[in-house]
Amino acid sequence: MIPDESTLQLLFAELNNLYFNGEIPACRIAYNARFSNSAGRITYSSRPMVIELSPKHFVEKPEALRETLLHEMIHAWLHARGQDPGHTATFKKKMRECGIGSIYHDMGNVAPFNESKKRYILRCAKCSMEVLRKRRPTQAMSCARCSKRGYDSRFPLTIYEIVELREAGSTVASAAHRGRHR
Repeated sequence: MIPDESTLQLLFAELNNLYFNGEIPACRIAYNARFSNSAGRITYSSRPMVIELSPKHFVEKPEALRETLLHEMIHAWLHARGQDPGHTATFKKKMRECGIGSIYHDMGNVAPFNESKKRYILRCAKCSMEVLRKRRPTQAMSCARCSKRGYDSRFPLTIYEIVELREAGSTVASAAHRGRHR
């Protein structure tokens, strides 16, 4: 069983003192059930910073939660120090100090807890660029390709709702079919 978010906050404080001398500023630790191919992420732009963890990944492997939280905390620590928070040599050195062996995990991808059947395609009438979205936009949007300087009402995006989700085959079969006809 995975811990609740208040327990994660306590774990954050404990790990912050143990490995970072309390140098990481306050972070909000939360679960994000929408993640399917990422076990965790950090958002620097909000105050306080937010570390989100995928509860789906830890249901089967709860022991990986601590290591994933530590991984995201290293990003936060580097950011707070004004250093590059990417997977740099400094990041990897700190990982080894924290007992983490690799920047990668072997938890794989997991299906969302509540798979939404709704999907939206946003299409530009001028250049035909398309963007797939899980949620319907709540505000006016324009094509990023056609309107380089932000919103421009001359390049609105048309919203198309995909109302059916059905399997259409495998890319393996498609690749084999193309290979025979070359």
